[in-house]
Amino acid sequence: MRSAGFLSERQRLFAWVGFLLAAVQAPVAAKVIDDASWLFAVAVALCVATVILADDAQRRRPEPIE
Repeated sequence: MRSAGFLSERQRLFAWVGFLLAAVQAPVAAKVIDDASWLFAVAVALCVATVILADDAQRRRPEPIE
């Protein structure tokens, strides 16, 4: 059995949904809004992507042999 990451399956699903929403919202906001507030959506998407990648890395670790 593989080791589980620190996110549950439901949290992982919400992380992916949040990442996709932020990634789609950033270019739309860049077209609509004149200021650089769309960069916040990019920063949020990068933070969520980092959490997803860290969870993937923990899930791929081999189980410790006792």
